[in-house]
Amino acid sequence: MLQMTKFIPDSIVSPNAFMKDFDKFFVGFEDQFSKMQKFHEDFTKNIPNYPPYNIKKVDDTHYVIEMAVAGFGESEIEIEMDGGKLVVKGNVNADGTDNEYLFKGIATRAFTRTFALNDQVEVNNAELFNGMLKIALERIIPESKKPKKIEVKSGKGKQLLNEAKKP
Repeated sequence: MLQMTKFIPDSIVSPNAFMKDFDKFFVGFEDQFSKMQKFHEDFTKNIPNYPPYNIKKVDDTHYVIEMAVAGFGESEIEIEMDGGKLVVKGNVNADGTDNEYLFKGIATRAFTRTFALNDQVEVNNAELFNGMLKIALERIIPESKKPKKIEVKSGKGKQLLNEAKKP
């Protein structure tokens, strides 16, 4: 049997090795890198595959998460934001009848699906239609983070240095 690690670069096998070179270029991002590392460790332990989902990028600031939740009603789905994470939970209420299935191919088991969201991303809306849950997301860019033009003035240089030294 082949050992797959021979074909996988060390930077993929060891996330710390991959991140060690970033500190040369990104100043002040240590928190984000440690958050990404923790998120990766937490969510790759048990990667769920139910329910299936899509993430669509509508444009530069809008996204849609689509989840196939056939068999779930509006009252059986809970969506919440918790510390930068979008958590979607589904619990099917048993109707009290014990139906005998010859074949049960539609899974209606409880689930929890978690998505990490950027601090600037907000949930706009969520709707359930024809067994598809659609969650609309929008990236809100604050004015201070938007690109702005800086006017270039002619001068002697000393005035600029004096203004830069002011507390």
